[in-house]
Amino acid sequence: MRVEPRAEPALSWHRLTRFWGAPECCVRKIVYNHVMTESISVRDARTHLAELITSAESGTPTVITRNGTPAAVLVPVADYQALEDAADIVLAREAAAVLRDEGEGRRYSLAEVIADVFAERTDAV
Repeated sequence: MRVEPRAEPALSWHRLTRFWGAPECCVRKIVYNHVMTESISVRDARTHLAELITSAESGTPTVITRNGTPAAVLVPVADYQALEDAADIVLAREAAAVLRDEGEGRRYSLAEVIADVFAERTDAV
């Protein structure tokens, strides 16, 4: 199996984001759901890893399957970083919502938090 890199340049996420009027993370999800049809077994992925990496560098994600079930996805680094950034944003929003709903409450210093963590470790031993 030979995976050919795309001849055209990678998608412009900025352009797609403006077109759909959605955050970049949502646009990437929409595009992946429609574009990510390339799949390969773990065995074939081992054999053709260099080609799959080249394909990912050119912007093409590849689903790696184990016994016919998707197990992993090989994606470009920029896409992975975008997903990590999106996850950070979601977690920050959830934390802000908890603070808003539960109120500020007592604040703890870093020293108190560290002391509490070490106290838990010594209690467990």
